[in-house]
Formats: sequence, C-alpha cells, structure tokens
Amino acid sequence: MARNKLYSGFDEAVADVQDGSVIMIATFAGPGGTALNTIQALRRQGAKNLTVIANNAGGVMAPGAPGWDDHWILFENKRVRKVIASFPFSPSPSRQTVAEKQILAGEVELELVPQGTLSERIRCGAAGIPAFYTPVGYGTVVAEGKDVKWFDGEPCLLEYSLKADYAFVRAHKADKKGNLVFRGVQRQFNPIMAMNAKITIAEVEQVVEAGDIDPEVVVVPGIFVDRIVKITEEPGFPRHLERSFHVRA
Repeated sequence: MARNKLYSGFDEAVADVQDGSVIMIATFAGPGGTALNTIQALRRQGAKNLTVIANNAGGVMAPGAPGWDDHWILFENKRVRKVIASFPFSPSPSRQTVAEKQILAGEVELELVPQGTLSERIRCGAAGIPAFYTPVGYGTVVAEGKDVKWFDGEPCLLEYSLKADYAFVRAHKADKKGNLVFRGVQRQFNPIMAMNAKITIAEVEQVVEAGDIDPEVVVVPGIFVDRIVKITEEPGFPRHLERSFHVRA
C-alpha cells in the first residue's frame, strides 16, 4: 500500500523536527516561493540550535520595500545556531535584520557562500557528489582555509556538498504521490532543496489525484517528497503591511 504523504496541517508536518537539525529553506525574490506556513509552524514547535541553509538569513529587503515573516522569525526566537547563506545582511545599513545583529554579536555562526556556489553545493548534495572545485571566491574571504588546485591556469577552491535533515519548500501543485509543479519564483531554490533532504516538506497551493499532473510538467518527482500540506490560508504579514507602502520612481 502506498504511503500517505498528505498531512492535515503544518504543525503535524514539523512535529518531529529535533533540536540541532539542519534545515534548507528556499528563499528568493519575495514570499511567493517561500514555505512561510511551514516556517511559522516550526517557530510554534520550538526546535532550537538549528542550522539554516538559505539564500539569505531572513528579513533581507530592499530599502523602502515591505517585508514578510520568513525565516527571520526563527532568529527572532533565538532558534538558530548557524546560518549558511549568500546574503546574510540587509542591503540597508540603517535597517539591520535580527539575524545580522545576532551574527555580529557572535550569537549565530555564519558561513558565507557565493550564490552560485551555494546552489551547486545543494545540487551536489542531492546528486551524491561529495565535493567539487570552482574558481568562484578565490582571493576573497570565502577562500580562507580551503584547498586550492589549478585547472587550465586558473585557481579553484574545493567546495563540499551540503545535505539537510529537512527541506521546507513551496510548490504550486502536488499530486498525492508528491510530484511537484512550480510556478514563477517557486522555481528558485525549491527544486534542488526538495531533492536534497532526508525529509522534504512541501506546502502547496493545490493537491490533485495521482495521475492528474502531466508528467512533462513535473519538476520534482514524488520519490523525493515525504510530506505534503495544502495551503488553506496565506499567513498574514501584520508587522509590515499594516502601514502604507510607497515606492519612489
């Protein structure tokens, strides 16, 4: 009998996340591709000493733009021990994020990784490739302590793949076997993270019967997805959107 991957709610889906877990959270270009409901459920659940792997450290936004409750709320509640990210700080020095303050205070460990290298480390972890060499970062702070080899006259750094205990991803549609379809900004880190973790939790806008999705549009096969939760209500963003928002031309 096929295993039931459909969970009744987000709290149930994250109930077994343990202290010290490594969690991948897909973030890029706005809230539409981020598993906001799953993140909020993890905050309620209370796991701590987490290692978070994400494009940013949460709450990073352009000056004047509205924010949203992404994984910065885990930093707010002192749940994160280490973050592996490409953009850990706010682009505005006058608007430091909670994560940025904790990193600068030495309360959270930071591993800074160039964005393309971060993507490849995640992809290699999913593909079972333990390490690779890349020229990106040579001669910068990210090269400190790393093995260097020369290829075709160019110095390259040894980078190790990343693996996670959990991946929190968001997709447009899933069938009950876990096959995922993405839309828009959901095509960022979500697919490679979904294929990486021991347990992948997908929050989705639509759930359909097995066989109802054209195989040609499946991005992540169901074999990689362990838990599916249908979004019934989008989380609100009261901290930011209660006030007016204006963008200068």
